[in-house]
Amino acid sequence: MDELKIKQGARLILEGIGEDTERAGLIDTPDRIYRMCQQLFEGINSDAKEHLLVQFSVENNNLVLEKDIIFYSVCEHHLLPFYGVAHVAYIPQGKVAGLSKLARTVEVFARRPQIQERMTAQIADAMEKQLNPSGVMVMIEAEHMCMTMRGVQKPGSKTVTMVAKGAFEKDYTLQQTFLEMVRK
Repeated sequence: MDELKIKQGARLILEGIGEDTERAGLIDTPDRIYRMCQQLFEGINSDAKEHLLVQFSVENNNLVLEKDIIFYSVCEHHLLPFYGVAHVAYIPQGKVAGLSKLARTVEVFARRPQIQERMTAQIADAMEKQLNPSGVMVMIEAEHMCMTMRGVQKPGSKTVTMVAKGAFEKDYTLQQTFLEMVRK
């Protein structure tokens, strides 16, 4: 990340809204913004592959679901947060990923300027490519601050996105099983 540009940009925004960047409460704000960007956008230079390569052999190929993975992301249109939970499932073919690796995969895609629809697909695509399962299903439920604190201003509204691949794509019974497991 370009520290100088981020700090200059933060100062310009503060000046643009009419603030005094030398005011006691704002002197360190550009540095805080830079450190925030390092954390919020660390997924830009990360690859989910590195997490999903950690796999273990299994005897059965039963559905695996990791649900309620809390994430925080930033809307690429307004640079405001959106946050919620991701539910990821797959049907292994002899190998499973460590459970923490599924959560880390969600983080990789959440920690970049993002839209929820793309994030959902990216998680599913990465799981499909790296785990080679017979099916993948990803559902994300999130609240978007660009809808709750500005614009239409509808706090509490949630956006739900879902991607089904492989066995989940046309097997509505399997999709229903996923949804029932998520809702328990």
